[in-house]
Amino acid sequence: MAANPIPKPEKKTAKPVQVNLYEAKTQLSSLVDRAAKGEEIVIAKAGKPMAKLVRLPQEAKLPRKFGRNALGITYIAADFDAPLPEDVLQDFGL
Repeated sequence: MAANPIPKPEKKTAKPVQVNLYEAKTQLSSLVDRAAKGEEIVIAKAGKPMAKLVRLPQEAKLPRKFGRNALGITYIAADFDAPLPEDVLQDFGL
């Protein structure tokens, strides 16, 4: 049995679309896509609005600083992959 499609508003300024909880569960992926595009969707339980699905504000990306990677590491020693000393290996039970 196919679920009824949830109506889409005609304009961006239209009031939020209200869907019941069952419809929201069965069509969550498409509702999230619609909310990501800016549409507001109200989820109701027994006809009573309980939650609103809205787009999250976009976080501004900070420009990367020259000479840094994503973790902020600016220097790696030439022997960073050298074997560990025996006492350290023993601490790990190796």
